Amino acid sequence: MTHTPNTAPTHTHTPPVYVCPMHPDVTDDHASECPRCGMTLVTVGTEPVIHDQHHQPAATPPPPGAYTCPMHPEIVRDEPGRCPICGMHLERVMPSADDDSDLLAYRDMRRRFWISVPLSLAVLSLSMLHFPPLPDGVGPWVELLLATPVVVWCAGPFFVWAVQSVRHRSPNMWTLIGLGVTAAYSYSVVATVAPGIFPDSLKMDGRVPVYFEAAAIICTLTLLGQVLELRARATTGDAIKGLLDLAPATARRIAADGSEADVDLAEIEVGDRVRVRPGEKVPVDGRVESGTSAVDETMLTGEPLPVEKGPGDSVIGGTLNTTGSLVVTASQVGADTVLSRVVQMVANAQRSKAPMQRLADRVAGVFVLAVIAVAIATFVIWGLVGPQPSWGYALIAAVSVLIIACPCALGLATPMSVMVGSGLGAKHGVLFKDAAAMEKMREVDTLVVDKTGTLTVGRPSVTDVVAEADAETVAVLQVAASVNQSSEHPLAKAIVQAAQLEAVALVDPMDFEAAPGFGVTATLDGVLVAVGNRDLMATHDVTGIDGLTRRAPAGQTVIYVAVGGKALGAIALADEVKASTPDAVQTLHADGISLVMATGDAEGPAQAVATTLGIDAFHAGVKPDDKLAIVAELQRDGHLVAMAGDGINDAPALAQADIGIAMGTGSDIAIDSAAITLVQGDLRGITAARGVSQATVSNMKQNLGFAFLYNTLGIPIAAGVLYPFTGLMLSPIIAAAAMSLSSVSVILNALRLRRTKV
Repeated sequence: MTHTPNTAPTHTHTPPVYVCPMHPDVTDDHASECPRCGMTLVTVGTEPVIHDQHHQPAATPPPPGAYTCPMHPEIVRDEPGRCPICGMHLERVMPSADDDSDLLAYRDMRRRFWISVPLSLAVLSLSMLHFPPLPDGVGPWVELLLATPVVVWCAGPFFVWAVQSVRHRSPNMWTLIGLGVTAAYSYSVVATVAPGIFPDSLKMDGRVPVYFEAAAIICTLTLLGQVLELRARATTGDAIKGLLDLAPATARRIAADGSEADVDLAEIEVGDRVRVRPGEKVPVDGRVESGTSAVDETMLTGEPLPVEKGPGDSVIGGTLNTTGSLVVTASQVGADTVLSRVVQMVANAQRSKAPMQRLADRVAGVFVLAVIAVAIATFVIWGLVGPQPSWGYALIAAVSVLIIACPCALGLATPMSVMVGSGLGAKHGVLFKDAAAMEKMREVDTLVVDKTGTLTVGRPSVTDVVAEADAETVAVLQVAASVNQSSEHPLAKAIVQAAQLEAVALVDPMDFEAAPGFGVTATLDGVLVAVGNRDLMATHDVTGIDGLTRRAPAGQTVIYVAVGGKALGAIALADEVKASTPDAVQTLHADGISLVMATGDAEGPAQAVATTLGIDAFHAGVKPDDKLAIVAELQRDGHLVAMAGDGINDAPALAQADIGIAMGTGSDIAIDSAAITLVQGDLRGITAARGVSQATVSNMKQNLGFAFLYNTLGIPIAAGVLYPFTGLMLSPIIAAAAMSLSSVSVILNALRLRRTKV
């Protein structure tokens, strides 16, 4: 099986295919308009960019400073505002710590709400309580004076969004609110200014009734819903804000002449040297040039113990330097840092649409048109056969239908769940690249895992030391480490590190010589010492090797130590299993997930790890395309497959899998190829990801179910089906309150996710 990357042809021409950004299943061979929503079709691979309400094709992703709609990511602007399709508040593509557009939008809507409250209550008092008492004919004029600021200014944005929804042929909640408020307010204005044009059938107690209180209260309650929504969105963004706060605002840059100065973090470039003093946060991703210190990486790994860093070690921006001073050479800055990528992934996940949401979008568009038709039918039927004043009742019923059917709860149902779920995942070290991954993760039944760096630590370490009968293990370790002090081989470093941990005193070797592929030799105290594999031992005619081989652990790399042609002992090394892996495997098995290990390592070590952990099946010695083929075969067998890996060699399989899961401690390519990133780099995050997925989807279903049930019951009641039996007539004010409460219920239910234990 071969995998060919998608690259642009150089010598062939393929006719362009045009597709609707809102309905990807609508395609054409020429530029036209979508028959469903009327949006202009764009060529495949482009996104419509809206500047000042005009569509322009964009062949490249939106810039980090651009703003986009959480519900319609094809809408991109270079300044904050509202989506012309759904009216939602636009968000930055790349969140910024100094971006206060959300706060400004919240403050603006809150100001409009609090101005509308006393005016609306005054109108309500005059119309319903007749307080304060006014002379005949004056009341409607006072109500007009009080209600007009509420409708025209406080609720002004609603009508702009309603007009936009009609112009873009995307009926939504603002369409219904705009129609309902306009109908009630316009009728009332005409009834106040020119009551004589209305027939006597509309009059009550000798005058034409007005409904300024309905228009004002509807606006006020809708403003309340917007205030709560904007506040809730700010709350769900706490995860992003917390991540942004991890990065320091400045860095201490070291100039070429050795001078130092604090500069804004944005001024740091790749290759610059920065000093990180004790107690300071590391400003950029880079490598330690000089100095040693313990760095607290809890924000990335979740581990409470600081990690020792020295020359050559990598450090991550946002981590905390605890003890010593470090000089770091910047390798990634700005949007390329690990922290920035984490922030972007969380933001993208929060904005992304779940498949369930796309269904809700399609239903909502049809639903709005159906509601308008029901409102018109309600108006006509009440006007023709209703009690007197029949057309007055007709207006009340029609406006109530328009208001109570407002699909704002439907529109909030899944986006709120996705946003809160993304924040919950980030809290547990799970980063979802999009909402589709969040929705699908709960259905995974097979997990393909890499070994090195995923199940294991990813570097060799000494597991056992075996000594001949007349020797001690400390002596074996001392000789091996002393000889290997000058070696750069990973196994040699592991042996030296083991000796240092045991506080073994080392001896400086003489006549050091490396034999690539075999081992090393040197002279200690005038005696020839050989440290390496069996082939090296055979070269030096070392005796006693077979006995050591039988005593060494199976499935591990064995390094033999010989002094003066006689075996002293052996050292077993292996890539140790992560401490968290056994519990993670047990939990995944309990969840009904089958585990398959695919590793490029040899058969022996692979089998040892698989046996120790109870892996269901394993494949050893596989290449990147082999891993991809394994995933594809499992998919053909009907399994929904997740792939977990951390290396560049895992990237193809991660992209092939239904859900690619990258270790946050792995390569950038692996992370970019995956749909989920586990920040802490261990499999326990998969259990957390499944828990977040299950809780979020359950929350989505609850919200959608409530929204549909609410509208199913509310519309007939608003239309007056209960009037012939109970005499109940639903006021537009009550309808507006019910509409707002439905949105509040959806928001509160979504916010419950923050307290979910996974």
